[in-house]
Amino acid sequence: MGSHADFVIEAFTLLSIGILIIFLRTYARLRQVGIRNFEADDWLMLLVIVPYTIETALAYTVGAQFRGLTNSGMTDEERKTLSPDSDEYAWRVGGSKIQVAGWIMYASVLWLVKAALCAFYFRLTAGLAGYKTRIYIGFAFIAATYIAIICCILFSCQPFSHFWQIYPNPGNFCQPALSKIYIFVIVCLNITTDIYLLAIPIPMLWGARIPKVKKYGLLVLFSGAIFVMVAGLLRCFLILQNPDTGPEEGASWAVRESFVAVVTSNLPSTWGWMRQKLKPLFGSLLSSNNVSSKYKGAEPGSIMLGDGRGSGWRSRSGRADNGLGTVNSEHNVYIHGGGDASSDEIIPSLPEGIKKDVEFTVQESEPQR
Repeated sequence: MGSHADFVIEAFTLLSIGILIIFLRTYARLRQVGIRNFEADDWLMLLVIVPYTIETALAYTVGAQFRGLTNSGMTDEERKTLSPDSDEYAWRVGGSKIQVAGWIMYASVLWLVKAALCAFYFRLTAGLAGYKTRIYIGFAFIAATYIAIICCILFSCQPFSHFWQIYPNPGNFCQPALSKIYIFVIVCLNITTDIYLLAIPIPMLWGARIPKVKKYGLLVLFSGAIFVMVAGLLRCFLILQNPDTGPEEGASWAVRESFVAVVTSNLPSTWGWMRQKLKPLFGSLLSSNNVSSKYKGAEPGSIMLGDGRGSGWRSRSGRADNGLGTVNSEHNVYIHGGGDASSDEIIPSLPEGIKKDVEFTVQESEPQR
């Protein structure tokens, strides 16, 4: 690992970028629906900023104030001879307390992101048969696993003061920087919840009747949890590999993993808006019309996902958006439009018959004189 100064620059740079991305997402949603029409995922993602900032500050404190020390990485002889009046003793006690708080903030960031994603999927699949139950189960799964993790962190070592006990050796479960119960419980629950969340949009996108290039792009866009899982496994490996540098190494990788989670979870809801803004620079590369003629026209299931344009359909809030649309049949709508309206509730239908009912509003405006 590099010097502490290098980590400080990295940590606060990642924090700044992460918060900027959340604000960018919020700005896009403000332009699309207005603050009165914000939904659960919008507020949850803003709430992520609080534990994310605290987590980064704690990771900084581990190295800056407590020299990366905790009550782990010591022999029994070192524990016995370390004076309670020494600076090192104070650093190890303080560093251990920071580690307990850091684990709680780390879990809070990841699980708030999961809850925001689940709420986003709820909005995304509104009206599609079979998805509502899956998402409710997802919310329950996220809540139950978060409670389990917090209980694991707080009650795995009793009495609680043993979390920062130096002598005698309190045992692995009372060494928060290297606690195997922390590491394995959080990693396992993190991976299982991410896999469940991936199972919501991926099958739907895989079966959608859209061009393969766009389909694969959307699959990658919605598969950001894979990168979070890899980062979590890497963090687990690095902590267990070296007990001496584990505390500071773990804090560093917690910040990196949280950053990856924030970025990848915000991409699906901001991509359509960003594509519209970047189109003047990249032209046809980002054009939604640059597809094979096989997919042009009012093809059933060819409704585009997250285009960021207005679509002439009425959202659940009852607000009508101006745009152009073509009704193909009684239930299928192929939509192209203009403006800044949100389109992230429009879902491509599966060829086997999953359909989304859309209330389509045609409005006529007075000609300008």
